[in-house]
Amino acid sequence: MLREKLTEAMKDAMRAKDQAALGTIRLILAKLKDVDIAARTEASREGVADDKILSMMQGMIKQRNESISLYEKGGRTDLADKEKAEIAVIERFLPQQMDDAAVEAAVREAIAAAGATSVKDMGGVMAALKGKYAGQMDFAKASAAVKKALSP
Repeated sequence: MLREKLTEAMKDAMRAKDQAALGTIRLILAKLKDVDIAARTEASREGVADDKILSMMQGMIKQRNESISLYEKGGRTDLADKEKAEIAVIERFLPQQMDDAAVEAAVREAIAAAGATSVKDMGGVMAALKGKYAGQMDFAKASAAVKKALSP
């Protein structure tokens, strides 16, 4: 479903002559093709599932946020603005992001469901969160919340 949405958005950007959106969507599709190729096996030529695509796009946003901070430190606001515009296009394809209160509630729920009692159990909690909230949650914030909740 997400693949079709990306393809349609690319066609719409072409029709509208929106070069910024078109370039970013092409970057997403190129990255998706790389991920598909890496995930191929002899038995399966299928592309990756939507949850992997969402995770890939979140990674793309994370890379761009890192670039923005470097560009701003270097005084290259023009490049930082370009990265921000790309983030805006990528975010159009992601589900609504959870706010901090929702992340905290999801973390408490996952800790209770996993029966986690210490930081050693953090891997199971994070796996449950990633499985249930892929594309909706900033997992760096979630990881910090899990550590805080499980620390003595």
